[in-house]
Amino acid sequence: MTSRHWCAVPILFLSMALACIPACKALGTEGLHALRDVLQCTMITHQILLRGAAQCYLLQTAMNLVDVEKVSLPEVSSFLACLRPEESLRRGTILWVELCSWLCTNDGHFRKSIKCDLEHQERSSLSTYVLTLVEDYLKTPPSGRESCFMPDWFEAKLVATVILLAADVEEMKNKHSEKINTKWIELKAFLYPLLDVLLKLGTNVYIPTLKADKSLQLLLKLLQTCSLKCSNPQDDGVLTFLWKCVETSVDSVLDFVLRRLTTGDLNTVSDLDRCNLYLALVSELVNLSLNIGWKKGLSIWNFISSLTNASIHSLQEASSEQEPKLEEQIQKVVSMASLTVVCEIIDQKPELQLESLQPVETLKRFISSAQLNQVLKKPSSIEEKSSLFEESTSCQGWGKTVACYIHDQWVCLHFLLKKYQNHIPQSEDETLELSLPAVQRPRRTFQSALEALTVLPSEQVLPVFHCMKVLIPKLLVSSETLCIEAFDLGWKIISSLSNTQLIFWSNLKAFVQVVFDTEVLAVAASSKGQAYAKIRQMISRLVEMSTTRTGVFNTVLSYCCQSWVLSTSDDTHISENPFLNAGEYSELLMEACIFGTVFRRDQRLIQDVHAFVENLGDKCAANVVTESTNRDEHYVRICVIKFLCLLDESNNLHKMFVEDIVTKLLDKDELVSKTRTRYYANSLQHRVKNRLWQTLLVLLPKLDQNFLTETLDKILQAGFENNQASVKYLIEWIIILILHKYPQFLSKFWDCFCYDEEKLKTSICTFLSVLSHFDIILQNTSEKKPVLKKALIVVLQWCFNHNFSVRLYALIALKKIWGMCKTLHVEEFEALTPVIESSLHQVENMHGTGNAKRNWQRIQEHFFFATFHPLKDYSLETIFYTLPRLSELVEDEWISLCKFTRFTSIPLPSTYQWYHSRAELLDLKPSDWSQQDKGSNSVEMDNQTEWTDVQKKIIPWKNSIPDLDLELVFQDRAAKLGKSNSRLIVVASLIDKPTNLGGLCRTSEIFGASALIVGSLRYIHDKQFQQLSVSAEQWLPLLEVKPSQLVEYLQQKKMEGYTIIGVEQTAKSSDLTEYCFPEKSLLLLGNEHEGIPVNLIQLLDVCVEIPQQGIIRSLNVHVSGALLIWEYTRQQMIKQKQLK
Repeated sequence: MTSRHWCAVPILFLSMALACIPACKALGTEGLHALRDVLQCTMITHQILLRGAAQCYLLQTAMNLVDVEKVSLPEVSSFLACLRPEESLRRGTILWVELCSWLCTNDGHFRKSIKCDLEHQERSSLSTYVLTLVEDYLKTPPSGRESCFMPDWFEAKLVATVILLAADVEEMKNKHSEKINTKWIELKAFLYPLLDVLLKLGTNVYIPTLKADKSLQLLLKLLQTCSLKCSNPQDDGVLTFLWKCVETSVDSVLDFVLRRLTTGDLNTVSDLDRCNLYLALVSELVNLSLNIGWKKGLSIWNFISSLTNASIHSLQEASSEQEPKLEEQIQKVVSMASLTVVCEIIDQKPELQLESLQPVETLKRFISSAQLNQVLKKPSSIEEKSSLFEESTSCQGWGKTVACYIHDQWVCLHFLLKKYQNHIPQSEDETLELSLPAVQRPRRTFQSALEALTVLPSEQVLPVFHCMKVLIPKLLVSSETLCIEAFDLGWKIISSLSNTQLIFWSNLKAFVQVVFDTEVLAVAASSKGQAYAKIRQMISRLVEMSTTRTGVFNTVLSYCCQSWVLSTSDDTHISENPFLNAGEYSELLMEACIFGTVFRRDQRLIQDVHAFVENLGDKCAANVVTESTNRDEHYVRICVIKFLCLLDESNNLHKMFVEDIVTKLLDKDELVSKTRTRYYANSLQHRVKNRLWQTLLVLLPKLDQNFLTETLDKILQAGFENNQASVKYLIEWIIILILHKYPQFLSKFWDCFCYDEEKLKTSICTFLSVLSHFDIILQNTSEKKPVLKKALIVVLQWCFNHNFSVRLYALIALKKIWGMCKTLHVEEFEALTPVIESSLHQVENMHGTGNAKRNWQRIQEHFFFATFHPLKDYSLETIFYTLPRLSELVEDEWISLCKFTRFTSIPLPSTYQWYHSRAELLDLKPSDWSQQDKGSNSVEMDNQTEWTDVQKKIIPWKNSIPDLDLELVFQDRAAKLGKSNSRLIVVASLIDKPTNLGGLCRTSEIFGASALIVGSLRYIHDKQFQQLSVSAEQWLPLLEVKPSQLVEYLQQKKMEGYTIIGVEQTAKSSDLTEYCFPEKSLLLLGNEHEGIPVNLIQLLDVCVEIPQQGIIRSLNVHVSGALLIWEYTRQQMIKQKQLK
């Protein structure tokens, strides 16, 4: 696993398998190092959630399989430091507790790697190791030239993790011994060397820089690791004690940080890393002061005031020389970064009441009047020492330094614009009382933002997007062209980042907030100008991007739905009611209702494994510590469905919007049906139609009678289309619910049975299925007898239809309706009682071994007629999970209920009842009966045979079982098996049904045809083909010749000496019983419905027809082909016997 780059999925499942091995002493030092190498090398590029889950399982593997007597604590801690706390090993998770328990149990059994002196003899081996580790960490080399670079963070992370683990182990031991740990002796000892250094920082200016850096790094890592979101501060003794200890050193640390940030001590490019360390620590200490209620408010105020004044002074100070010095430029970068942190603290921590400080007012005026996008000139000293400052530091190059400086400028400006966004004028002609140029002149500020987008690298543009979000709503009317330019620049950045994982999502989220801001959408929609067209174009672009990058559409839709759903007023002015945007940009929601791409297998695999890990819940620590991204494509439809569920039909705006969406969905269904009248199961067309009708079913309760009067015809018309089973069930369900609620529509329903039989074909089964739930339909009807009479008359006439499927559905409906008639004791039907009773009795008790009896049993047991209840089963789980599963829709389309509950961006009210399926339906397995419309010749189930005699299988080779020599060509393989090779070629390129092709493949192989020609080799992967071919395609050469290539192919075979024989009834066709087949024969079979086209008949040498005795015009094409193949084989066998 460490010798090559594995992808995420096998690493995850191999790690999971290793973690499931029962505990044993299998791994020593080398094994632990191998696990560490997997963490450090193999998993770097893996998806975050999968990488985190694999880390969790590798840690469990180590705890289960490592022989603790063969590994030392330093080796264990080195392994633990490779686990990322933001992905797996976080304090407060179950995994952390398990690790503490493992360390507690094995404390004292680890291989000794250090000698314990007398001072540490009374301590446990873990405590001794931690004390030694902290002391060694804080040691600095003897005086000499200090390195200008920051120490590596790995060591600080390791020490912080081990300290907290040892502290939690100590607490665990005290709980087991029922002692109350109030003194925290061990933790106090661990922290003492660190606190000793921290207390000296403010007063001792001679402390080595390396020692100061390492102590602050360790303090920062301790605070970050200990105060993560999984911990509960009130109940966490370790956290509380750590905070109390650190409290004593805060003043010293703040004095040190202030001195370093403001006095020019940071004067090289490498010192910018130290600046980031100090500012991160300041933010953490501010959080700390708020969490534990320090009485340190004055200290924080003084620090913020001093830092703000000094930073502003540094930035305003003009250089006395023409050529700037490196020290001065670096100080400007540090000062701007400091002001950035001050702005963030003021904005995010209003409880500190920093706004009242005079320096904060000075800061606002400075930010507003500062020159934006100011480029710091590169000092000549850097050019002379470029190898030192560009290649050997983490802030590589002066260009990156300048980009950070400009980035920080925009962070500060966003703080100001957000604070005064209500005071920004619509145009620069308006005058304000404020003396803040950046706020008073928004157009100029916005032009600077566009310039920044062209100057800054992609990873630094986030604050510019944030500023644009504030400015564009104010300028869209007066500066529309400028705003459109901003949209295009933003899109250019996003599209160029599509393969950059780290910064793409944050930038996409910011860009979406700019373009789809509620006010921006409202202003653009009200004018219907260029901005409106540009936003619609952005919608199309983002939808197109989402087909190749999962999660893009989720970001767009989630933001829009959350913005729109909050409004419940009836205000019809778009600027006052954000919900009106939903109607203006309904194509976004329409696309969401049917969204879902048929992804490549590798993409689908990653999504499925993501879902698998998420379903593990808290058992896998990665689910707890990683932020839920909701990038599964199902969340797009979940988001829009939840949004639609929240709409209130009593609200007039909501009602109009729902009706508009329903109309557009029905139009979309009609368009899809016209585009392709027949489509394969689980094709994109099938999935789109299924998603569309699922949405319509969710919206149905929100539709009133007046609207349904206008749209019912479209719904009923959809029932006449050739639909896959899952779509048929949804349409039937909708019709049942409509007729149940509004029985007055029954007259339109009866009209559906009056169409010409050729038009209806087997689609009449849809409406007969509705009648099988007639008891539900009549629940709200007071006069049931007249309606029952009409239903009985309608059903009886279809019981005599020539089509087998239609008769079955009519009988199942008759059984239901007749049962209702008997219950109501309808006297008018007494004359029909003997006929109907005897007919139903005959169906129930039919004899024989054919298909009729079996199919009657199967259709009665089918879930839609036996278990499904249209009212009781109306729920999200039934619509999106249970029904697709039972109708054998591909698993990609099943949306489990847990995904609805996990998606919390749009919560449904607690009173929402339509969540769960009934257990009776949920526990069912898919039936082998399914409703399908294939046209008038659809019923091929009669071709199935049910045997009652014992089968005797023929072994089709002579001497021995074949070896799996798959490399042999078909002819060599056939010769090896003793099979005879004929010179018959069967051409089936015109046949398009997999069942017929599968049967022909089996027949051709059994009778030794030399080859089977098909229109496309993709048929051999079809399940129906494989069921009938029973692996014959592995023993028979299959070649692909498309129908358009047949003319050329037949002419070529003629030149090779083949006789082209067509199976067709023509004026000059030969009788099969009289025709003598040449040895080199090519048999051309026609299409199931159209036969052989005229242009191909002209190429035939002879047409052969099969003599018939019955009334039906033609045989099934597979049967016809089989008869001719057998006749050819029979004649060749007779010739061979005569030769012998």
